[in-house]
Amino acid sequence: MSIPSPVVTPAGIEPAFDIVAYYPLLIYVAAIAGLAMTMLAATHIGYLLPFIKPQKPTKVKQMPYESGMDPIGSARMQFDVKFYLIAILFLVFDVELLFLYPWAVIAYSGGGDPHWQQVFGGIVFVEILVFLATLVIAYAYAWRKGVFEWR
Repeated sequence: MSIPSPVVTPAGIEPAFDIVAYYPLLIYVAAIAGLAMTMLAATHIGYLLPFIKPQKPTKVKQMPYESGMDPIGSARMQFDVKFYLIAILFLVFDVELLFLYPWAVIAYSGGGDPHWQQVFGGIVFVEILVFLATLVIAYAYAWRKGVFEWR
């Protein structure tokens, strides 16, 4: 097996593509695919070979299990809209942190480009203030409508 020679590119001299470097990754992907197929096959083995699993269905074993309690009523009951409103509000204010955290890291870390911070720092800061003002207005609106009051 010969060693590939370096390649000259506009960025400089780079090592040539060598498939041998990717063998560990290919082995890893093959192992994951094999494990996934084995798990899928194992889940269906009870249906394909019913004689290898114990089968003693009783009325108690066929009942739905709800944390050790006997089920009461129908499983088709409706949920209050309040659950969905709280979930949506959680997502909205959680996504706020997803936008604020990277901005704070870039704005207040010493690793940023000083020229960029001088030119665009004020504009980005005003945009973040507008973003926060929008969130405060949304929070005040939700509070005013009584979304946070559990009835």
